[in-house]
Amino acid sequence: MPTVFTINGGSSSIRFALYDVRDCATKLLDGKIDRIGVDGTNMRVAAQRDGATSVTQAAVDAKNHRSVVQFLMNWLGAQAFFAGLGAVGHRVVHGMQHSRPERVTPELLRELHGIVAYDSEHLPRELELIEAVDGAHPHLPQVACFDTAFHRGMPRVAKLLSIPRRLQAKGLERYGFHGLSYTFLMSELVRLEDPAAARGRVILAHLGNGASLAAVRDGRCIDTSMGFTPTSGLVMSTRSGDLDPGVLGFLAATEGMDAAACQRMVTHESGLLGVSETSSDIRDLLERESADVRAAEAVTLFCYQVKKWIGSFAAALGGLDTLVFAGGIGENAASIRARICGGLEFLGIVLDAARNAASAALVLGDSGPVAVRVIRTDEESVIAAMTVHALALDTTQGRLKHATHD
Repeated sequence: MPTVFTINGGSSSIRFALYDVRDCATKLLDGKIDRIGVDGTNMRVAAQRDGATSVTQAAVDAKNHRSVVQFLMNWLGAQAFFAGLGAVGHRVVHGMQHSRPERVTPELLRELHGIVAYDSEHLPRELELIEAVDGAHPHLPQVACFDTAFHRGMPRVAKLLSIPRRLQAKGLERYGFHGLSYTFLMSELVRLEDPAAARGRVILAHLGNGASLAAVRDGRCIDTSMGFTPTSGLVMSTRSGDLDPGVLGFLAATEGMDAAACQRMVTHESGLLGVSETSSDIRDLLERESADVRAAEAVTLFCYQVKKWIGSFAAALGGLDTLVFAGGIGENAASIRARICGGLEFLGIVLDAARNAASAALVLGDSGPVAVRVIRTDEESVIAAMTVHALALDTTQGRLKHATHD
C-alpha cells in the first residue's frame, strides 16, 4: 500500500503520522515524541490495523531532534511501517516568499539555511529533521510545507511594517504563521458547506501554546495577528505577543540585556508564564485563578486580547459570518471561548451555553447570526495531501509520476 509519512516538529516535541496516499484524511499511524532534550523523552504511537487500534509507548534515548528522528526511522522500519513508503512531508514554519509546498532539493536546503535568522526558534530544528531523514533514506523524496504560504496573498497594506522602506529589501514584512492549520480549517468549512468559506467573512482562531487569528474574505486571507515572527500578535503560553519596542531598549539600558537575552525573554519567559509566574498552561491557570490573582490576570489578559483581535478583524472584513475556534485551547476550553465571546453580541456572536460546555461543532445560540464553530484542526493531514500533490504521487502505484524542482 503506497503511503506518505508526515513530520511536524516543535521546539521540544515531534508529531508524526502515516497515511495511505489514496486517503489523506485517515491516519494509519499517529504518534508523538515529547520532552526532547530533557530526561524522560518518550514516544507514544497509535496504529490502525485491520480496523483495530494498537497503542505503543517507549522511552527514547535521544537528546536532540536529529537523534530522535534516527530513532524514529529505525523503529518504524523494524515495525514494517515503511513498506511502500513513497515520500515524507515536513511542516516548515517559515517559507519567506514561497507560496506553495516544494520538493526538498539541495538548492532549497541552502536557501532555508540562509534564512535561519528569520526564524531561529524553528528552522534549525526543522532542517535537522529533513537532513536526518535524508541521511537514513537518501533516495526518499521529501516535501517542505510552509506555514507562511497561506498568508502570501494578503493585501500589501497588511504586509507592510512601518520601518524604513530600505529594510523591505531584507525581507522585513509581516508573514503570518499557522498556515497549515488555517488551510485545514478552511477545507473543513467547505466540507461542512458553510457558505462563508467561498463567499463570506471568516475569522479563524488557532489558540494553543502558540496562538494567532486570521481574517479570511471570500476564501482569501486578508490579515493575520502574527507578523514578522511567530512571537508577535496576541499573548501566548511563553511568547509576549506584540510588545512596545521601547521596552527592549529600556531593558538593554537598565538590565544590560543583549539581543539574545531579549529574544529569550519574549519567546520563552513571557506570555502566560511571565504574567502568572507559575505556568504557561491555561489549564493550570484556570485551576488556580480563584486563589492566585496572577493566574487570574493571565487568563483575563489572554481572553481580552483575543476579543480585541476578533473586533479588529471584523472591522477589516466589514462584518462577520463565521468564527472558528481551533487549537488545544480553542477546541477544549469552553470557559475561555465563553469569556472571549462575552460582550461580542454587537457583532452577532451569541453562544449557547450548553453547546459550548459540550464543545459541540456549532456553539452558537439560536438567535446568533454568526456561525460559531469548534473544529479540531489537523495539520498532519494537510502536510500529507500537500506532499502527494507536490510530488504528483501515483495513488495507485505509490511512485512518483514526476518530480518538481524549483
